Amino acid sequence: MEASLLRRRAPAPSGVALAQKGFRPFFLAAPLFAGAVIPLWIGVLHGHALPAGYFDPVTWHGHEMVFGFAVAVIAGFLLTAVGNWTGRETAVGAPLLGLAGLWAAGRVAVMLAPWLPRGVPLAVDGAFLPALAATLARPLVAAGNRRNFVMVAIVLGLGAASVVVHLDALGVLPGAGLRANRVGVDLVMVVTLVIAGRVFPMFTRNASGVQSIRSVPALDVACLVGMALVTALDAAGVPQAAWLAGVVGAVAAARTARWGARHSLREPLLWVLHVGHAWIPIGLALRALASVTPLVPASASTHALTVGAIGTLTIGMMARVSLGHTGRVLAAPPAARTAFLLVTAAALVRVAAPVVAPAHTSAALVVAGACWSAAFALFLAGYAKILVGPRVDGKPG
Repeated sequence: MEASLLRRRAPAPSGVALAQKGFRPFFLAAPLFAGAVIPLWIGVLHGHALPAGYFDPVTWHGHEMVFGFAVAVIAGFLLTAVGNWTGRETAVGAPLLGLAGLWAAGRVAVMLAPWLPRGVPLAVDGAFLPALAATLARPLVAAGNRRNFVMVAIVLGLGAASVVVHLDALGVLPGAGLRANRVGVDLVMVVTLVIAGRVFPMFTRNASGVQSIRSVPALDVACLVGMALVTALDAAGVPQAAWLAGVVGAVAAARTARWGARHSLREPLLWVLHVGHAWIPIGLALRALASVTPLVPASASTHALTVGAIGTLTIGMMARVSLGHTGRVLAAPPAARTAFLLVTAAALVRVAAPVVAPAHTSAALVVAGACWSAAFALFLAGYAKILVGPRVDGKPG
């Protein structure tokens, strides 16, 4: 580890602390965006149309939730984790705030796309993920950390998928946007499956003291290879990807048998992660079912993976990482506990309503959206001061 990382420093003023670790600006921006954009989407569903001329409403919604919200959380996590994996900083200070500003500029460019010159939204929004990949690659290459080069590849894949959505909007690749959004979800699932397999059993074992809790490497590898194949088939537009997704879902469920989920029930920071991961096999199984019966709409699978898995896991990981990396005890504040319940409720309502009560889907979407936005508002209520303030132990970061 470099000497600069080992030196202790006095706590920084709160304005400077925001730029000391990658999770800080992105874990602040992501829930702000998540809480604000869903009410806008609900308005679109009730007839308040977005400005015409670029993304259609469904493509816009999918793109911004995957390449806006989810990518922001991934960026914050990886910028922090790669520093830990390599002992070398990724981006701090002005470069970190510049990255966060580039992400925010992409969100503004997408929203204002109808009024911007042709190609500007693509150029602005398309710049963030390559910049993030380069920032992550530098310390990984310098440290020879080949195990995690895959993260750079996934980030670049996400960048390519986002560009395809833009090229659809520009008429260069007509009809490719929705498929690229699906590939984006697939790639987020790959990241999620990698990280979950590495740390969820460890977190649960350390907290519970149950030494039999462990991962099963063979199932982890099978799960990741299978999800990578689903991603490739989706990119190629092969419909049989749905069947393979069902198989991967079964493997993803099987690998959790030794994770000790039952030992997590008393600790919100643990159970929220197990619940979030459970949405992955559910979502993949629903995708397989949707391919063979009209009783299961495709949206059920999509929202199990997005509202369920991505929503629950992002809020859970942000809550844990923010505490651990600011020197605090790993105990979720009351606001976060309520937020975990609300995002779980949002997923249940959003996934179940079109299947069990299709006549009430419109009302259910409002309920789900309200639960989602309230969850991220509560997260901010409990964590904003933590994210902008210095570490409580006086260490850098």
